[in-house]
Amino acid sequence: MSETSPARRRFTLPDEIGVIAALVAMMVIVGVARPRFLNPINLFALLGNTTFLGMLALGMVFLLAIREIDLSVGWMFNFAAVFAAILMVAGLNPWLAAFAGVIFGAGLGFVNGILVVGLRLPAVIVTLGTYSMFQGASLVANQGRAIVPSDTSSNFFSIISTKLFGVLPVAALVFVVLAVIMHFVLHRTRFGYRVQAVGSNPEAARFAGIPTGKVRLQTLVMMGALCGLSGVMYVGFRGAIDPQEGSDFVLVVIAAVIIGGTPLSGGHGTIVGAVVGMMIIQVISSGLIFFGIDATWSTFVTGAVIVLAVALDQAIKYQRARRAERAARAD
Repeated sequence: MSETSPARRRFTLPDEIGVIAALVAMMVIVGVARPRFLNPINLFALLGNTTFLGMLALGMVFLLAIREIDLSVGWMFNFAAVFAAILMVAGLNPWLAAFAGVIFGAGLGFVNGILVVGLRLPAVIVTLGTYSMFQGASLVANQGRAIVPSDTSSNFFSIISTKLFGVLPVAALVFVVLAVIMHFVLHRTRFGYRVQAVGSNPEAARFAGIPTGKVRLQTLVMMGALCGLSGVMYVGFRGAIDPQEGSDFVLVVIAAVIIGGTPLSGGHGTIVGAVVGMMIIQVISSGLIFFGIDATWSTFVTGAVIVLAVALDQAIKYQRARRAERAARAD
């Protein structure tokens, strides 16, 4: 009598292994040609440069997972930062002003969410309008000038701008911790499950009792809160907010998320991939500088990488569909 052997656990590589390998390969290529690139101080600086845009990318993962795109993220970032900076100039404690800035950002996200759910329109259409609304309101608030808090002696500024061991910015550490939290939220909580269910099949999610409108609203509010957090931390790190800062963020943020492996078709998202995708964009920008190439080419290269990432994603989906079809025929 033969005994049934226990099922073997199959070792599977993480979905992000491809993008991680791409990041390592790019770093090695640049590092071999320009050894100074691999200096630990420079690598930590790269991580620091991903912080503020990276926080926005974390929220965009959730939005793409529900088949939505928020085009207003850059101006929510700017407007929340301006709001917090104005409160600081008025004499409010910087920590309280920063908290108010995060709430204000969540409020801007709430405006987007109410319009998306109420008008039953895709977020990409609604936020195309609120992009200009938030931009105009921010420029009115700051009168077209940089807002510089007059008193930067508060520990809010010193803590945010501090570098641990002289190399690792505290802001970058906050970003890494936030990424871990958001990864847990996406893959280990009911909210994360609902986000991916709505993006995978909205009709099936609705029949399963998932309030799809509420999930969209919550996701857009969360996106706004992350924009607010990034904005107020930027003020603490730089000590000011420029009137045009954030205007070109949306392309980079969406690029990082797509490069990281979150599909435009929804139903799935990867926080780890978004972080690595943002690092890839920073390596591209830094690598061009190390090779003496005009930095303006970074936008072109970023766009080319997006096209390549989307093409690879479609190729992988096609191969998986063919394998599934062959398996079905074999059965």
